[in-house]
Amino acid sequence: MSSPLLDVWEAAAASPYSPTIGKGSQFTVGFLLLLISLLLVGVFSLNRSFVNLPLLGVPASLAFGFGAVYMICAVGVYV
Repeated sequence: MSSPLLDVWEAAAASPYSPTIGKGSQFTVGFLLLLISLLLVGVFSLNRSFVNLPLLGVPASLAFGFGAVYMICAVGVYV
């Protein structure tokens, strides 16, 4: 008699998790994302308009969010 959870556990043991961005390159990726967000925020602040909000503001905030998480994980503080 096997439980469904045990079957999932045994199936997962055969294929271990491997992240898309490895631990060794998280600092580089996080730094680049934060740098890109800083540049986009600078360009957005020079000419603010409603048209530039989805073109510059949204990608800047996404790059900052993901860059901050990658930098936090790269230095060893786990969220």
